[in-house]
Amino acid sequence: MTDLRHYDVITSPVITEKSTLVSEQNQIVFNVAKTATKPEIKAAVEALFGVKVKAVNTLVRKGKVKRFRGRPGRQSDVKKAVVTLVDGESVDVTTGL
Repeated sequence: MTDLRHYDVITSPVITEKSTLVSEQNQIVFNVAKTATKPEIKAAVEALFGVKVKAVNTLVRKGKVKRFRGRPGRQSDVKKAVVTLVDGESVDVTTGL
């Protein structure tokens, strides 16, 4: 039985060129809640995907000011987690939860 809070911790997988390159090193990149801690992220990935996590690294991308229809607007801050899996484990993030 997975805890529903795990779904609040992990927002979405990041599918970019860079994240597919690090997937070869047994790593996955997720967008996570701004308040999520590394132990919470580790517990959520292990519970939702059924894999063993070796390490969790986090980063916060600060929101940028972009123009939208000629007016300046601000993108919100995004917290990302780079999750390193134990050797032999793998997750296919393209299928979704």
